Amino acid sequence: MNSLFCRHNRFTADCPICSRGTLLDPGRGGARRGSGRSASGASTPTRSGARRPSSAGAARSPGYPSAEVGPYEDGEARRYAVRLERVPGGLRLAEWSGGDIRRRAPRLAVDDLPSLVEAAAERGVLDGAEAEALRVAVVAAGGSLGPGVSPGRAGDLRDELRVEPLEGAGLVRVARWMLRPGTGWELREAPVMLPGARYVEAVSAAVAPDVGGG
Repeated sequence: MNSLFCRHNRFTADCPICSRGTLLDPGRGGARRGSGRSASGASTPTRSGARRPSSAGAARSPGYPSAEVGPYEDGEARRYAVRLERVPGGLRLAEWSGGDIRRRAPRLAVDDLPSLVEAAAERGVLDGAEAEALRVAVVAAGGSLGPGVSPGRAGDLRDELRVEPLEGAGLVRVARWMLRPGTGWELREAPVMLPGARYVEAVSAAVAPDVGGG
C-alpha cells in the first residue's frame, strides 16, 4: 500500500514530486509524448488560423477615426469605397474592398468630396484648421477640380501629392509621385499617407486655377 500512495496523499505515479527520478517519472518516458503534443499544437491549423484574424484586423485598422464615401466600381467591375483615416503619422486616404485595403492610388468622385470632408470633420479625422481649409476649397471648386500639387520630400527624394482629374469619369485621383534620379516622376499606385497639411495644399491648389479664371 505504501508504494501506491506518497506522503502528499496522491498516487505515487501521479505525484510530480515523489515520482521524480523514478521509472514513474513522466519526464522520462513521457517526455517525447509531451514534446510531440507541443510540436503538433504549434503547427495546428487552429493556432495558425488564430494569428490570421489579428493580422487581418490590423489591416482594417480598428479604432482609427475614419470617414468613407462610395461605393464605386473600377474598370474590372470591382466595387470599392474610399476611406480617409486619422492614423499614426498623419492621414491615410485609401480604397477598400471586401474589408481589405487596395494597393492602388485612391480614385473618388469630385461630387463626394464635400460629404467626405464633412464626415471627416464630424468624426475627428480632421482637426479644426484642416476641416475649415478643405471646406473652403471644395465649396470653391463647385464640383470641378483642376490639377493640384503639394510638393515635399521623402528622405533624399522629392515627392508630390497630386490631385488629378480623370478625364470623362467625374473622378479625381489623389496620388503620391516620386522623383527618381535618372527616370523622372513615378506614380505610386498605393494608399496615400501624409500630414493633413499636404492634402489641404493639394486640394486648394486644384481649386486655384478655376478661382483665378473666374
